[in-house]
Amino acid sequence: MDSNGVELNRDKFVEMVSATAEVDLRLSDFHPDSCLQTPVHVVERARFPVIDYHNHLDSTDPRQVLSVMDQCGLEHVVNITMQVGQKALDIMDRFNAAAPDRFSTIGWMDWSGVDQANFVQLTIDRLQRMIEHGACGIKFWKDFGLTLRDTDGTLLRIDDDRFAPIFEACGKLDLPVMFHTADPSAFFEPIDARNERYEELAAHPDWGFHHSTVSKRELVEQRNRVIARHPTTTFVGAHCAESGEDLAYLSQQLEALPNLLIDISARTPELGRQPYTARAFFLKYADRILFGTDLLPEVEMYRLYFRFLETADEYFEYPSHASRQGRWNIYGLFLPEDVLRKVYRENALRLLPRLR
Repeated sequence: MDSNGVELNRDKFVEMVSATAEVDLRLSDFHPDSCLQTPVHVVERARFPVIDYHNHLDSTDPRQVLSVMDQCGLEHVVNITMQVGQKALDIMDRFNAAAPDRFSTIGWMDWSGVDQANFVQLTIDRLQRMIEHGACGIKFWKDFGLTLRDTDGTLLRIDDDRFAPIFEACGKLDLPVMFHTADPSAFFEPIDARNERYEELAAHPDWGFHHSTVSKRELVEQRNRVIARHPTTTFVGAHCAESGEDLAYLSQQLEALPNLLIDISARTPELGRQPYTARAFFLKYADRILFGTDLLPEVEMYRLYFRFLETADEYFEYPSHASRQGRWNIYGLFLPEDVLRKVYRENALRLLPRLR
């Protein structure tokens, strides 16, 4: 009814609302404030010392990073350099010189010369040189399996037998192998109105792999065959081994592959929107999960990670890059102290012998 008690029909009501609403609001400009009134716990410093096992610091000033670390209670940060050759070695040396007890570096797989007959030995020599400069691991990025091509133009398969000696050598060198294989599931879907990460992909359409000739599941299975073939080599699946949307599948992988650990970098958006399942997952696999962020070191970013892991807060913003990952918020996991100790620090120490 209107103010005079006159009953309005539905069409008239819609017409009145539409007349007063902002009808030309773009989705990109829609940033609603939640009306929920729930407890807010700001965790300024983590409850226990923290090792960030997944970050990218190549272009940062070590002194600025150390300032953020000291404010938030971070003991150590592992830089995954995105450079190869001498540039990578120079970066390792720069961070070692700045604070050898606060920084470590994971190297980046160098595919130059992959068409040469001696590529395996060339790679092992490169690994040895990185280790001499303090490398604590080697990362294989998503280009392996998705875009790197053989001499005949076909995609290089992750489980190609030619590369087996490299993974075997990593085991003998006690050098953990980090795999960033595939990407979030939404990246393999059409960039359209049904894609839950439409805004992010519309801003970065080159991140999409909808037209890839190989599926995400096949890429993950290729990677898992490599992990299974090399049981004495330690592997780390970056970004929840790219299975954060399906923790049941991720559990199957961890059960089948005892030499696989995962990091949670850039996956609080996935984990935090399924808090019951995620909490149970953390409790069950506390020995296999590494803390990582994959975001520019900032005080507020780290505090959101700590809030996610330590509190029972509801419906708050997740740490992310500028375009965010999707239009949802997350919930805290309020993990017990023994789990927090393992995730924050103890699991990473197993992969960082210099700190041990």
